[in-house]
Amino acid sequence: MSVKGSCHCGATQFEVETAPTELTDCNCSFCSKRGNLVAYYQPSSFKLLTSRDRVSTYQWGDYMGSHHHCAICGCGTYSQFPDFSSGEADYDNPRVSINVRLLNDFDLTPLPVVHLNGRDDW
Repeated sequence: MSVKGSCHCGATQFEVETAPTELTDCNCSFCSKRGNLVAYYQPSSFKLLTSRDRVSTYQWGDYMGSHHHCAICGCGTYSQFPDFSSGEADYDNPRVSINVRLLNDFDLTPLPVVHLNGRDDW
């Protein structure tokens, strides 16, 4: 069953094919300031439902990842990165991480949270 989410003002809306079963809390400098919890998906399981021009993108450093946020209200909505589950960047297997706090009518409290040490591991 698909689950929809949106930013605060509703200008940026998205959908994932299935509800998340696990959350990730990263403590890197960007994620800790952004304050979101994320769930990871294959790009084919993610769909942006609104016009791409409603979305702004932030990149830094080596530009391997893209963090997207609503151009109107500023809520961080989703990010795109290569898969790092092996410890190395796998550009052939990209992933989309969504801000689970933006899912509509979704209770995230019972889900397990993986704590990622992005501050020291990257």
